[in-house]
Amino acid sequence: MVIDDSNTIRRSAEIFLVQAGCQVLLAEDGFDALAKIADHQPDIIFCDIMMPRLDGYQTCALIKKNARFRATPVIMLSSKDGLFDRARGRMVGSDQYLTKPFTKDSLLQAVASFAPQSVQ
Repeated sequence: MVIDDSNTIRRSAEIFLVQAGCQVLLAEDGFDALAKIADHQPDIIFCDIMMPRLDGYQTCALIKKNARFRATPVIMLSSKDGLFDRARGRMVGSDQYLTKPFTKDSLLQAVASFAPQSVQ
């Protein structure tokens, strides 16, 4: 699953992941994502930090507080690469942090490290 309010980022990630043989679910913000996560139970979640309504930190925290999804890897996506941003991501339970703009390789490496059966 890719959660990002930027259509460009969502589509780029979708193209990279589909080319690698992954099934991709897209969400525009945290509220949209939470509804879809319950229905589709993704293997891995990429979550933008800066989003309207429910930001990435809040979204990640809600995912990790749910017993059904606690073990689902959440990878934060952000254009900020500061130590504070990374630390805050860890505090809410994120498993990794990718800086935008990400490359196809960095995206697929993240998937391979958490869900190796997903990448062909």
